[in-house]
Amino acid sequence: MFDVILWTGLSYLSGSLPFAVWLGNLKGKDVRSVGDRNPGTINAFRAGGVWIGLAVLLLDVSKAAAPIGLAYYQFGWRGVQMLPIAIAPMLGHAYSPFLGFKGGKAIATSFGVWIGLTLWKVPLVAVPSLTLFYLWLRNSGWSLLFTLLTIGLYLGIFLPDGMLFMVLAFQSALLLWKHRQDLRQLPWRKPTDIHR
Repeated sequence: MFDVILWTGLSYLSGSLPFAVWLGNLKGKDVRSVGDRNPGTINAFRAGGVWIGLAVLLLDVSKAAAPIGLAYYQFGWRGVQMLPIAIAPMLGHAYSPFLGFKGGKAIATSFGVWIGLTLWKVPLVAVPSLTLFYLWLRNSGWSLLFTLLTIGLYLGIFLPDGMLFMVLAFQSALLLWKHRQDLRQLPWRKPTDIHR
């Protein structure tokens, strides 16, 4: 039990590292002053440019993939014991103690979770799905919703593991909560349309 608590704590701490804010500050930019004021990857691109954005993307994915991958593949954690370890990085990113328990929307970190658990399998489905749905709908929340449904379908057919379904259920709840403003709009309308 202590091992699970320790790994969960390390996973949460890793996920809570606000790389977008830190790297943006190195360039004299506050990512929370642009776009939707979210301390995440997209605003890192907006505030810091391509290289800062790419660095934040890589780090936000890795801060979830690294602890989960180590626990899952190197130390052999499986089943329900793996669940809190797998969801902790997203909680850390969304509610970071470094930012007064505020944080980003956890999209990049959620991809890191799936890399840690399935290597390339779920990301190979999720990344193209999210891209295509976003190009079609231009609404992040609805694009995420359809992507999460696609991941669920993939898991049901190819990776029917109860723990993975529980991770997806938690991930869906957190991501959709973080994108609730988008979901209040029609699927084919940009969230900013409401302000026009």
